[in-house]
Amino acid sequence: MTYNSAMDRPLALRIVVMGVSGCGKSTVGALLAQALGADFVEGDRLHPPQNIALMAAGTPLTDADRAGWLAEIAGQLGQAAAADLGLVLSCSALKRSYRDQLRESCPGLQFVHLQGTPELLRQRLQARSGHYMPASLLDSQLATLESTGADEAAVVIDISLPAGQICATALAALRDRRSDQRDRIAPITP
Repeated sequence: MTYNSAMDRPLALRIVVMGVSGCGKSTVGALLAQALGADFVEGDRLHPPQNIALMAAGTPLTDADRAGWLAEIAGQLGQAAAADLGLVLSCSALKRSYRDQLRESCPGLQFVHLQGTPELLRQRLQARSGHYMPASLLDSQLATLESTGADEAAVVIDISLPAGQICATALAALRDRRSDQRDRIAPITP
């Protein structure tokens, strides 16, 4: 759990775990939320039924298709910020404009960008069952992905690491960013 040393209460961090399908957003997001004592929201569950139907049929989403979904995600982040609550949310956040929209609703938002090789991502997607996102859409997501810039509050982590190590790496980076405020993040065990 993360604490504000001045008040000894949980810190209200808001984090989006981002990347293309198959990168481990849900797994890592849930681990981060648990370590931080925050709620976790699975962004895929916020897609409207028409988006799910499009993806399940192998049709890539357009900016227009994603607009309502991104607004819902921004709303959830904005509500957490207004209530000063911690929240970890998984969202592909493929484009800089999408991340800008999320940051606008939630100042101080941080990103954990999970990256991997197309081969590893494809392998994970092909091994996954029970998800509407087919492996055939990976190439369109990779083509749409705009990597996080140096001016964005983002930690970029290689997905070839075990999930617990990815989480620990993200927590260490968050700790480093907040060290000037003398906050502490308790270590987690992978």
